[in-house]
Amino acid sequence: MRIFLLPENGTFYKANLHCHSTLSDGSWTVEEIKENYKAHGYAAVAFTDHDVFIPHNDLSDGSFIALNGYEIAITDRSDPLAGSPRTCHFCLIATDKDRTAQRIYYKSRYLEQHREKIDIPADSEITTTEYSPEFISRLMTEARNDGFFVTYNHPVWSLETRDQYCNYHGMHAMEIVNNSCVSEGYYEHNEGIYDDMLISGEKGLFCISTDDNHDRHPIDSPKCDSFGGFTMIKADKLEYGAITQALIDGSMYASEGPEIYELYFEDGYVHIKTSDAVKIIMSTDKRHRRIALSETRGGTINKACFHVEKRLGNYIRFTVFDREGKMANTHAYYMDTLPIADED
Repeated sequence: MRIFLLPENGTFYKANLHCHSTLSDGSWTVEEIKENYKAHGYAAVAFTDHDVFIPHNDLSDGSFIALNGYEIAITDRSDPLAGSPRTCHFCLIATDKDRTAQRIYYKSRYLEQHREKIDIPADSEITTTEYSPEFISRLMTEARNDGFFVTYNHPVWSLETRDQYCNYHGMHAMEIVNNSCVSEGYYEHNEGIYDDMLISGEKGLFCISTDDNHDRHPIDSPKCDSFGGFTMIKADKLEYGAITQALIDGSMYASEGPEIYELYFEDGYVHIKTSDAVKIIMSTDKRHRRIALSETRGGTINKACFHVEKRLGNYIRFTVFDREGKMANTHAYYMDTLPIADED
């Protein structure tokens, strides 16, 4: 029996799930973001300006979906002399396009600048922030239960360690790549952190690649932080609800360039079909890994087949590398969801 890990049906839509406009600290207007991203093949962008939830449904049309969201920052203020305090950033993306209410809010300059644009319900109270795993997990869970898709962002830039991110709970996904941080010289390729979070018990956590673009450099500059990290979302149609439902279902993969066309399990093997790749790796939560390479040095491959056994670990996930070293990452698929025969 063939079981599709990425959906068999539907269309892949290219999306950036984290960006900043002139409404906070970005350099492009929301209209410019739409124009520039559409020109680079994107079908969806989540507008996640700092601190303020301002819907942009007017930007959506038959070939582009504006996802409504905002980014929260909870910073460690325990040491007033710390020049670079640790912080936790996470994005909230509304799963319903008609959502307007912002219930989680706190004092900030962006809130003051745009207060007239924000729908804060009368029964909501300003949030008194506390940098602790318990408080951050509570906010993530409240946002998730309130109809938001929650993503944990750039742990390396945030200076967070296992003591922080492995104790956050309630998110749907984490940034396995943050292109803006990469463009600034950070190693924000977080495959190891993703595994740490999964192994620590955050089962069902997805991974995404984002730009987190601020666009402070010209669009043709190598320092431009747009168009470098994206998430390919497979949905039945290009409509707001279909895209957000696909996110919740995990019908997606994260990429900097390589594409994954098919991923399915059949008769004890996982099959993957991709764009030109120099290697494809199957990872687990144990020491076991499998790698597929071209039969000739310098060649490329477009598919691989991996035998899956229960002894390998609790989950498998896949990474595709192209000639430029750019990666595509799937999220983890758990062994107990696959009909794997017991080993002899």
